[in-house]
Amino acid sequence: MRFRVFPAPVRAIIAASAAIASLHATTMEALAQQPFPSKPITYVVPYTPGGTNDNVARIITKRLAEKAGQPVVIEYKAGAGGTLGAGFVATSPADGYTLLNTSIGNVAIAPQLVTVKFDPFHDLVPVAYIGNSLATVAINPSLPIRTLPELIAYARANPGKLTFASSGNGTPGHLAGELLKRQTGIDIRHVPYKGSAPAVADVVAGHVDLVFDPLSTQFIKQGKLRALAYFGGARSPDLPNVPSVREAGVKSWEDSLAGAFFITAPRNVPPEVLAKLRQWIGEILAEPDTVAALSRVQVDVQTLTPEQTAQRIRQVHEIAARVVKDGTVQGN
Repeated sequence: MRFRVFPAPVRAIIAASAAIASLHATTMEALAQQPFPSKPITYVVPYTPGGTNDNVARIITKRLAEKAGQPVVIEYKAGAGGTLGAGFVATSPADGYTLLNTSIGNVAIAPQLVTVKFDPFHDLVPVAYIGNSLATVAINPSLPIRTLPELIAYARANPGKLTFASSGNGTPGHLAGELLKRQTGIDIRHVPYKGSAPAVADVVAGHVDLVFDPLSTQFIKQGKLRALAYFGGARSPDLPNVPSVREAGVKSWEDSLAGAFFITAPRNVPPEVLAKLRQWIGEILAEPDTVAALSRVQVDVQTLTPEQTAQRIRQVHEIAARVVKDGTVQGN
């Protein structure tokens, strides 16, 4: 048998490499044995800053950092109807250190319209449900339209003239507009953005005519947008004289397209880590200050189990499938 003998410098390098590898393995083992969390948590917002998803994330992460005793860092990964951020989290290590501030659209709707590299039903696990959105159908006040029936009549008389903004292809606001088109026979053109903030801003500026989004409420209060109807929950105190979409005449409307928010993590996060995260989030959502802060951004806190959250995702997925099945709804 022939043995290869290395020169002394090479033997030294090999020995050093082996020592480094051993140290790395020891370090990783030590980290694995440390109680969770022992380092900062990354909290992914899958849209641009300033939208409702971001507003919700800021409220939750402030208290989560206090509960965890570690920084919770918001990281923005916008694009493709929120699926870029969702895909990033789905393929991250399943250790509890990467969480997704999930909108119902980027797991239940957008994957039906854009190409994704993850399975929203198998690659992500619900951590905690946050709440349901209350959205408004809001229009630039320069238009001669004051009610939802007037909008429908105007759109019928001017097919293809009106435009509606959304926070992206496959988002609830996108599907809400498409559903209104299907149920009323009108033709309005979709203009997708990478988040609620730029979508609503362009409606305020008059570049786009209307929007279906929770973020519009603050601009309605300022007189920069006009509310035609609301959907997704009980009437907001900020919109005392605004009818629901159903009250305005669209009887078969789907309120679930107002959207919802919850937290997900990569599949196979250790049970003890999930339990700790769920306990902290549950405590945070039970705090009156948190409930009030979320209400101010048009999100009503609702307690659902992980199993009920998964059922809600499936329900909205099926609603979206019915809306997009004829092929007229396009992704990117």
